[in-house]
Amino acid sequence: MLEESFARQEPERGDILQGTILAIDHLGMIIDVGLGRDGVVERRDLDRIAGGLSCQVGEPLDVMVLRPEDENGNLLLSASQARQSEDWQRAEKLKEDDEIFMGQVSEANRGGLIIPFGNLRGFIPASHTVGLPRGLGEEERRDQLRAMIGNTIPVKVLEVDWKRRRLVFSQRDARREQRESLKETLLASLNEGEVHKGVVSGLRDFGAFVDLGGADGLIHISELAWHRVRHPGEVLKVGQEIKVFILRLDEKGRRIGLSLKRLQQNPWERITEFYHVGQLVEGQVSRLADFGAFIRMEPGIEALLHLSQIGDPPPEHPSLVVHERQDLLMRVVNIEPERQRLGLSLKAVLPAELEPWQERRRIAAEAEAARLAAEAEAQEAEEEGVDEQEVVAEIQA
Repeated sequence: MLEESFARQEPERGDILQGTILAIDHLGMIIDVGLGRDGVVERRDLDRIAGGLSCQVGEPLDVMVLRPEDENGNLLLSASQARQSEDWQRAEKLKEDDEIFMGQVSEANRGGLIIPFGNLRGFIPASHTVGLPRGLGEEERRDQLRAMIGNTIPVKVLEVDWKRRRLVFSQRDARREQRESLKETLLASLNEGEVHKGVVSGLRDFGAFVDLGGADGLIHISELAWHRVRHPGEVLKVGQEIKVFILRLDEKGRRIGLSLKRLQQNPWERITEFYHVGQLVEGQVSRLADFGAFIRMEPGIEALLHLSQIGDPPPEHPSLVVHERQDLLMRVVNIEPERQRLGLSLKAVLPAELEPWQERRRIAAEAEAARLAAEAEAQEAEEEGVDEQEVVAEIQA
C-alpha cells in the first residue's frame, strides 16, 4: 500500500479526471476520482452548467481539477469546466475542419454579438456580422445589433484560445462560404441564353449587380439599355425585382454576365418605321465630342449631329453652337440600320421651319411658367388662409 501511494501521481490544476458520484446534496457533490481521497464539486459550479446537470449517485462524471488542495485539504473539482473542456475541443475541431456552426444570438453589446456554444460564450465582432451598414453612429449600430437577438445564424470559428478563454466566430466568413457553395451550384444549373429572375443587389458606375438566388451576376452598363446610360441608377434601383438574360458564363473566373437590353426589342431593327431621310425631328443633345454632338432620340436611339452639319462653315467645336441638354430641331440626312447610325443636320433646317417651332416652344414655356406660378400662389394663399379660387381667377385674368 505504501508503494502504491508513492507510485500514485498527484493531480495538477487543469487535469481532466473521470470519477464516480458518491453523494449529492444542496452543497454540491462528492466525487471518487481514484486517488485515495474524494474530491468536491461545489453547488455554484453545478449551477453554471447550461441546462443543468442531470445525474445520480453511482454514475460516472468527468471533472477538471481546480485546486489539488484547498484551505481545508479538499481536492476541489469542477464539472462545468470539464464540460467546457469538451466544448473547447469541439470548437477546435470545427476550426480545424473549417465547418459552419448554426448558433442563436443571445446578447448584443457595442462590440458585437454573443452566441452560446455549449457551456461557452462565443463572440462575433461587429466587423464580422452580415448586414450591418457602414458609417452608423454608436447608438444606431447598437440598435441594429440588438435587432439580431434571437436569430439563428451560420458562423465559422475564427479563434480558439483556452487560456485566454476567447472563442471568436465570424458570420461574414460563413456567409461567404455559403454563397460560394450556392454560386457553384447555380453556375452548374445556368445556361447561356436563358432568362432568369433576380433582385438588384448593388449599383456601381460600371454596371448593376443582380442576385440570382445565392450568386451575383453583373449587367455591364452597356447592356442595361439600347440607348446610352450615364449611370445604372437611371434604369434600376437596389431591391428591384427584374428578369435578366444570361449573356455569358465564365466558370473558370466564376463570373456571370447578364443583360437587360437583350430582353427588349432592338429599336434599330424598326428604325425605318420611325424615321426617313428628309424628316424634321426633335432631339436633345446628350453629349459633345470633337467631331460633333450626340442626340438622344425616341425610342432609345442616339443619333449623330456631325460637325459638318452644325453650320456653314462648320464651327471649330460643337460647343460653340450647341450645349448638353439643349433641345434642337434637325433634319434626318442619313439612315444606316445595319450599322446603327442615324445622321442629322442642323444647317439643313430652313428658317421658315425653325421659326414656327421656336414660337411653339416659347408659348409652351410661358404656359408652363404660368402654371407653376399659379400653383405656387395657390399654395401660398392656402397657407395664409386666402380663398384659393379667387387667387387662381386673379392670376388667370
